[in-house]
Amino acid sequence: MTSYPRRLRTVAFAALAGASLLTFFVAPGPFVPGVEAQSAPRYIFDPTWPKPLPNKWKMGGVTGLAVDKDDNVWVLNRPNDTLDIEGHAGLNPPTADCCRRPPAMIHIDKNGSTIGSFDAMQGHGMDVDSQGFVYIGSNTVRKYDPKTGQLVKELARVPDAQPGGGRGVDPAEQAKRVAAFRAKYPPTTPQIVGGLEEIRLDEPAREMYVADSYLGGRVLVYDMDTFAFKRGWGAYGKPLAQISLNDADHDYTPNGPMPKDFAGHLTLNFSNDGLVYAADRNANRIHVTDKQGKYMNKEFILAPSTGEGGSTGGVAFSTDKEQKFLIISDLTNNKIWFLNRADGKLLGQFGTMGENGGQWFGLHMIAIDSQGNIYTGEVFNGERVQRFVPADSPRGRQLAQAGLQPMS
Repeated sequence: MTSYPRRLRTVAFAALAGASLLTFFVAPGPFVPGVEAQSAPRYIFDPTWPKPLPNKWKMGGVTGLAVDKDDNVWVLNRPNDTLDIEGHAGLNPPTADCCRRPPAMIHIDKNGSTIGSFDAMQGHGMDVDSQGFVYIGSNTVRKYDPKTGQLVKELARVPDAQPGGGRGVDPAEQAKRVAAFRAKYPPTTPQIVGGLEEIRLDEPAREMYVADSYLGGRVLVYDMDTFAFKRGWGAYGKPLAQISLNDADHDYTPNGPMPKDFAGHLTLNFSNDGLVYAADRNANRIHVTDKQGKYMNKEFILAPSTGEGGSTGGVAFSTDKEQKFLIISDLTNNKIWFLNRADGKLLGQFGTMGENGGQWFGLHMIAIDSQGNIYTGEVFNGERVQRFVPADSPRGRQLAQAGLQPMS
């Protein structure tokens, strides 16, 4: 999970902003006729979405984003990210006009109005099913009734926390604790271990895909109704039992060779034709398997010079029938990348780092509605959601007439 301390963010990302010359590379794939002529779609920032939040709420870092069947947007945020100075209106008595900490879940309609909310445990990753139930990653998966905010079901997780390091911890003793923990909970453990990064629902198959953070990340598939474990895999589609316990097999150095196993912060999504795209952010790559975990011999490497945080964050697809474009949000470089889904060829990008509307400072989450509108959620200094509309859509043409230009 994203774990940068809020008060250290400016220092960390000021250093990143200086790294302006990065090498962008995508591993070659099979020849696809017509790809050379293909270009990425253009988008325009929509400054009218969302409208101001009600009740003097100040949004925290956005750690989950999903579009429901009605094209309304669910936003999972961390209210505890807000600073004390941003909560004066919530004191008793209030000491300033602004602001109040919001509920963790906020529901925003396509017009930008807040139409619902409920409080839940803060977490990371989320999805919503066609019945409106909300699935939140909070060290496990918790299913909520959005009308009442009540917990409906919870996925089991291991009861023990992974051994932590830190100052004053003897390295030899730490190594023993880690080895003992991994012996107790091998890679085949069917429960959630460590933090949870992503949730994706496959309703036709009644399956729930989950990426946890254990051993650099595992793809785990559960029955959507019973939450029973069904299968899982690691990097290159390897069976869970073959995930290495050697940390060196998970390490990645920018511009270095790809690690044998996932490096960390694993997210995923699946396409209409049954392929699973697992983005290993800390290793700047995306692996493609089928839904049974069979590796399709496709490893897309994106911005391999990227260090702190990694480049391959959220995974989304264009809304055309073939889903020609793989759309990737990049936390570290604060960009959205467009890849040809067939072979991973880089076709375009847009976005810059900043705090103005249409820029990002901590681009963390991405979601796309049925009209092709892109929604983004930020952590760090951003802590907001924004919308970008296709330039050739009716709304895009309206914004262009008003003087807004396509993103670059």
